[in-house]
Amino acid sequence: MHNNSCNSEPLKAFYHTFGCKLNFAETSTIASMLEEKGITRVKPGEVPDIVVVNTCSVTELADKKCRQTIRAFSRKWKDAAIVVTGCYAQLKPDEVAELPGVEIVAGIDRKLKLADYVESWLSKREPMRMLTPAKDIREFNPSCSRGDRTRWFLKVQDGCDYYCSYCTIPMARGRSRSGSIESVVAKAKETASLGAKEIVITGVNIGDFGKGTSETFFDLIKELDKVEGIERFRISSIEPNLLTDEIIEWVATSRAFMPHFHIPLQCGDDEVLKLMRRHYDTELFRHRINKIKEIMPDAFIGVDLIVGARGETEERFINSMNFVKSLPISRLHVFPYSERPGTKALEITPVVSQQAKHERVKEMMDISAAKLAEFAAEYKGTVRKVLVEHSSKNGFMWGFTDNYLKVKLPADSRLANKIVDVRIGGYSDEEVEGEII
Repeated sequence: MHNNSCNSEPLKAFYHTFGCKLNFAETSTIASMLEEKGITRVKPGEVPDIVVVNTCSVTELADKKCRQTIRAFSRKWKDAAIVVTGCYAQLKPDEVAELPGVEIVAGIDRKLKLADYVESWLSKREPMRMLTPAKDIREFNPSCSRGDRTRWFLKVQDGCDYYCSYCTIPMARGRSRSGSIESVVAKAKETASLGAKEIVITGVNIGDFGKGTSETFFDLIKELDKVEGIERFRISSIEPNLLTDEIIEWVATSRAFMPHFHIPLQCGDDEVLKLMRRHYDTELFRHRINKIKEIMPDAFIGVDLIVGARGETEERFINSMNFVKSLPISRLHVFPYSERPGTKALEITPVVSQQAKHERVKEMMDISAAKLAEFAAEYKGTVRKVLVEHSSKNGFMWGFTDNYLKVKLPADSRLANKIVDVRIGGYSDEEVEGEII
């Protein structure tokens, strides 16, 4: 790595994030902390001194993509120091440390201390490979960070106590923990003062907010709704057993919470849900979806689905597919099941072949495409409020309606981060044409 100690030019960092919205929020926080140490974000075409990779380990494919990307960065920027954090670094630190160019490995528990580690590394130039990540992660710091566009991501909770049979997230992220309502609301107010209009509430299991205290997720969102300046809140992925009827009814009448839900189903067959150790059945899931649509007919509902899990026979897959088809949802996020070492799912039979997984993913993706096209068609010719994103490309800008339709608009930099009335036009490629009123 270049030694810039005799050079007045500040060191430059490049950031790459895999995985969930929570990771993106945390990467933004890391970038801010490094900036405080005088390490600026690299501009297009510049060569970074430091490359920060925030990893995901939700599937074996995620691990593989992380490895490939780190190797590619090492080839592209031979003199850069690569800093790796996130779930992959937490679960397989020794494997990460062996990758070319890697100088610092920091697990989840050390992610927000990265700026200090980088500063220390710069003074010694010796690898700092934290190869003993804490197994019992208790620390929590609420953070609110801007994504690459207009929305901000407010981290209110981390970790998970659910131990679903297929999942390594509790091993990677630790026990469920959260900030106080007071500290989270303070972060939201600080974000509003920076000009934010929209905040997405993120965490690993956000409905679990306040566990072990007298505070609840419902208490939190009621307080956030009072934050002046924030015109939109969105609830990111929330477990169906924790999304209560009370919360749904309140969102429908709230000031700033959008008619938009993201709810993991994982499988539409009760036998597979039991094998997965999920905390609900299809009856409860259907009730939640129907409740949302009953009082918020315009609501966008995105649903996570794992296909090809161990124990998902052809008959159970067909049950799942028919259940999904019968729901008034807007979109599916479909993932093929991935074997994860150390999980209880490895004891389950039968095993689904790769070919069958591939075919089942395609069938579910086709259902998703039809659902999204049908949802978009309902709003053609109507006028909805759109928050316009900052970025533009090829003469166009994009934004999202209150109910999460992606809208394509002619580029006009004056509209960035503004909420405007837009007439919804035709749908194609997962977005609708928009005409500003």
